[in-house]
Parts: sequence; structure tokens; C-alpha cells
Amino acid sequence: VDVMDNLSLGPNGALVYCMEYLVDNLDWLDERLDELGDDCYVVFDCPGQVELYTHNKAVKKVLQHLVDKRGFRLVTVNLVDAHHCSDAGKFVSVLLVSLSTMCNIELPHINVLSKVDLVEKMGQLGFGLDFYTEVLDLDYLLEHLDQDPFSARYRSLNQALCDLIQDYSLVSFVAMSVLDKDSVHRVLQQVDKANGYAFGKHEKVPNNAILDVVAGPLGFSYDVNQ
Repeated sequence: VDVMDNLSLGPNGALVYCMEYLVDNLDWLDERLDELGDDCYVVFDCPGQVELYTHNKAVKKVLQHLVDKRGFRLVTVNLVDAHHCSDAGKFVSVLLVSLSTMCNIELPHINVLSKVDLVEKMGQLGFGLDFYTEVLDLDYLLEHLDQDPFSARYRSLNQALCDLIQDYSLVSFVAMSVLDKDSVHRVLQQVDKANGYAFGKHEKVPNNAILDVVAGPLGFSYDVNQ
């Protein structure tokens, strides 16, 4: 709010300014992190403005600093509201934003389809939930886009966008509802495997021991009530 008032910026511009200011003052961030000590699992709750992750480099520079200078093992967790699945055009946009973020940030990445318990309150899904989480054949999605007179005018563009997403074959989602403890647990498992936290004591043992951890179930549990 102070940045918006003092520099006459809107909310998005103010966030970009703040992140770029942080890049120029990473010593401040280092001091705050030093206060936490070495035995901490740190979660950075970032703002939702997509331009910070799709093309602006400030967030990427902060993350690179944490990895290169502080030895952090980071994973990006991208939360997407499940209600986007009820609109084919919105879902394609979500896929593009997720893909762009993955390519720009260049970190282990987990896409989470959140609030799946509310998804059908926004409209009936055209396909089963697995179609959206696994990002299956998007040609079927084009048929739904063709049912909208506005989208149908841009079928060639829609086809090109869907082909681009499928050519990269990087985007998939983990479904989650905060009301379902098992789904929260699955997300935590994915995150902890992606950043190496799940390996724990296996860090300095042969590769086959690490592969056993990756392929097998995790040997610990969470209290999601905390």
C-alpha cells in the first residue's frame, strides 16, 4: 500500500516494484533467514500476480540467490483454482500460465488443482477430473471451445495453443481439497520428493538407495491438523 501511494502505482505495478527492490537488497532477506537458524523448513508464500512468474525476472533472481548462495533446495508449488476446469477457455489459459511459469522459474515444480470439492458448483465438468489433472488429449477440449461462438472464430489459434502445451508435455496437476486430509498428504509427499526433503538420511548413500525412496512409499506421516 505504501508503494502504491508514494509511487502512484497500481497493485500489480507495486508488487513488481517490491520484488525488484528485494532483488537489489538481498542482504536484508539473508539477515531474516539467518535468524531462523539452519534446521528449518521454509515456506515462501508468494503473491498471485502471474506476471511475477511468467516473464518478469525478479522472482527468479531471488530464487536463484537462495539456491546458489544459500544452498536451498526449492520447489515451486503453483495453486490453481479448480473452477477453471468448468470453462474450456479458462483451462487452456491456466495451462499456458503454468507452462510459462515452469519454463521461466526453472525449478522442480508441482501444479496443484485446489478446491476440487467446489469445482462442480461453478458448472458441470465436460470430462472426468482425471482429464484435467493429467492433461489428457486436448483435442477433446477443442470441441468444447468450438461450442462458444467467440472461441470458435479462433479455432486455428486454439489448436496451436493446445498443440504447444502437448508438445512440451510438462503440465499436470495434483488434485487437492483442504477438507480431504489424504489429498493434502499427497501434495506434501509430492513436494517433499521434489525438493529432496523426503530422502533425509539417504542423501549420502548410493544412488540405488535414493531410487528406492523415490519409487516406494514415504516412511513418515503428517499431522494435517497442525
